[in-house]
Amino acid sequence: QVQLVESGGGLVQAGGSLRLSCAASGRTFWKYAMGWFRQAPGKEREFVARVNWSSLTTSYADSVEGRFTISRDNAKDTVYLQMNSLRAGNTAVYYCAAQSGAVGEAYDYWGQGARVTVSS
Repeated sequence: QVQLVESGGGLVQAGGSLRLSCAASGRTFWKYAMGWFRQAPGKEREFVARVNWSSLTTSYADSVEGRFTISRDNAKDTVYLQMNSLRAGNTAVYYCAAQSGAVGEAYDYWGQGARVTVSS
């Protein structure tokens, strides 16, 4: 069992930056790939970024490539999402998730979400 708690959300002006953190409980954090997803008002949840267990492999949605960076610290059981050059369209609730399977498989655990609001 893994519990995930996001933090770092808030209100930021367009062009600004935020860093989201996701702290995991349990002793097996390092076994999971970690992902960030987001859900904007009135829209479906969408993939943002993923990092494998060793941090050797990352992937991003096209819309955030080059502006967002996912990273993890297995010693701290934490995954991060650094978001730069934020746009109003990035306003959403951001969720972290843990994945025990391969790319494309379902995520096993989800956090409660962190709200990010970007003002234009």
